[in-house]
Amino acid sequence: MPTTDKASSRDRLLGAAARLTYRDGVGVGIEALCREAGVSKRSMYQLFDGKDAMLAASLEQRIPRYEALLAHPEAEHATPRERILHVFEQMTKAAADADYRGCPYLAVLVELKDPEHPASVVARGVKERLTETFRAEAERGGAQDPHLLARQLVLVFDGASARAGAQVEHLDDGLATTTVTALLDAAGME
Repeated sequence: MPTTDKASSRDRLLGAAARLTYRDGVGVGIEALCREAGVSKRSMYQLFDGKDAMLAASLEQRIPRYEALLAHPEAEHATPRERILHVFEQMTKAAADADYRGCPYLAVLVELKDPEHPASVVARGVKERLTETFRAEAERGGAQDPHLLARQLVLVFDGASARAGAQVEHLDDGLATTTVTALLDAAGME
């Protein structure tokens, strides 16, 4: 029975960390996280080495859902161009939500500024995988310089999600996908 309680407390803490850090930033206090989760600080420290470890675990837990959201639902039948554009279409849909605050992984990297922080390591890994996904798709699609195109695509992704998350840009007019289409065309992508 105690194992179930700990798992439940752990899940509640990870969920609270996901919600509060996305909404308020990584500076949210342990007291607020524990209060949101309905878990004592003592229990939190029994489950995690500290807030840094809890934040990293929360980010890690969200990776499958995040990556599944960006993956084309019929990847095996889609062209590399369609798979790339799907990522930006999904971001555009997400950005339409009033609670959208941008890419949670980019936000962590920007806020923490410490590349060795456990949460930064997780977030950087997610961004590196996205870059590699773009590079592989660009290569499959015949881009002249797949590495450069991948970097350009991540730049558009991060810039568009950050600006939309800061509520200074609206993506519902197709700005991100139009920009990406121009990059794909310029790179000679099929």
